[in-house]
Amino acid sequence: MKKFLLVIAVLAGLSASAQTFAVGDLNYTVTSGTTVEVSGLANTSATSINVPATVENDGTTYSVTAIGEAGPDDIVYRNGARDTDLICVSGDLGAAYMGLQLLERERQVAEGVKDDTFQPDFAGKEYLLERQLKPEARRDVIAELHELGICPTAMMDVSDGLSSELLHICKASGVGCRVYEDRIPIDYQTAIQAEEFNMNLVTAAMNGGEDYELLFTVPLTDHEKVSQMKTARLIGRVTKPELGACLVSRDNQEIPIQAQGWKAF
Repeated sequence: MKKFLLVIAVLAGLSASAQTFAVGDLNYTVTSGTTVEVSGLANTSATSINVPATVENDGTTYSVTAIGEAGPDDIVYRNGARDTDLICVSGDLGAAYMGLQLLERERQVAEGVKDDTFQPDFAGKEYLLERQLKPEARRDVIAELHELGICPTAMMDVSDGLSSELLHICKASGVGCRVYEDRIPIDYQTAIQAEEFNMNLVTAAMNGGEDYELLFTVPLTDHEKVSQMKTARLIGRVTKPELGACLVSRDNQEIPIQAQGWKAF
């Protein structure tokens, strides 16, 4: 049975008033400097959290931590990738980074306006903004893997950038990899925005981060099954460690992969 434990902490700020959080269908009241723990089943609506609006700049900090629990057969680590495995990633990459660039641009413009008449220009950019501001857990990918009978050998989320996560899996598994530039999934709006900002599209997709997609490897024998997936795409293969980790460009040049995104450790 899959369970979760949600911990909400309200850290001391200038405001000591109680705050009410809506977690699923239940409300929890938390005062400054206290913590509340909420537990339930992972497939319930309790995984939806509504955080209360607060007074601007009141100094209150909200810390939310979710801790999961699952059976041993449902857990996939980073260290299981093997030579000849296939590399897959869900969704598309780089959109969240472009959404961040949009927000930064409009913020800078707003700072230069002396009155309150300024309105940010996000017309037609809603997808990019949602990817940055409202990332979603890809439970649909897990469901499709189960449906097709695919058991990944290694997996992790793409939070710090595809480059970083590929290197994490390679290091943990003791392998190398080849990822193909023309196979990296990129949304049309991301490509248009990268051109408008005069940014390298592949660099944004590889290193932008905050996509929260799933990067995973599967045995070569699952190639036909993976090809049927609607939520993920085959982007490369696992190699022997001595071959290193490389991006294969459209003109077949091998470029060593370097982690240029956020480095947590």
